[in-house]
Amino acid sequence: MTDQIRTIAIPLLALALAACDSAPNAPLESPPLAGAAIGGPFTLVDKTNREVRWTDFDGKYRIVYFGYTYCPDVCPMDVQILMKGFGEFEKVNPELAKQVQPIFITIDPERDTPEVVGEFAAAFSPRLLGLSGSPEAIAAASKAFAAYSAKGTEGAGGYLMDHSRIAYLMDRRGKPVVMLPIDKDYKAVAAELVKWVR
Repeated sequence: MTDQIRTIAIPLLALALAACDSAPNAPLESPPLAGAAIGGPFTLVDKTNREVRWTDFDGKYRIVYFGYTYCPDVCPMDVQILMKGFGEFEKVNPELAKQVQPIFITIDPERDTPEVVGEFAAAFSPRLLGLSGSPEAIAAASKAFAAYSAKGTEGAGGYLMDHSRIAYLMDRRGKPVVMLPIDKDYKAVAAELVKWVR
């Protein structure tokens, strides 16, 4: 090797090795919702009237969506996209998917009994846990997750509920990570799960 080639090659080799060394130690991207005041303890009931607490899922990722079973269009569409995206993630990462609990919480406990919510959730996926509870318990959970809802006026077919459309991904400690893009498509949901569930 000539002196001129050696002069160029040695610094380039040093830079390459430095790049290799720094890659594994590169900081991970911060979650979009890091530090947000979203989430908190709740006690609700599943389809068998068994009490379910937020702390029951400690150590697992959680996907949380608030809606209601009598919703004519938005909720079924959102939940279908959400669970199809989760299903795609599960195919690629079956072991990680076992560490994620998808949860549907009603905002309409007046009509959404535990049994009704359970049937609704099961129609989309056996992995989706449907939860109901007393109006007070639902209100407390909704407040903790900044989930807006309001009862509409009575009509011939009953009433509708006005509500926010957000699917939160929460980490293993119950802290918010990201809002899953249910307004896009299931592939976008799956991609976000791949990105954040580790």
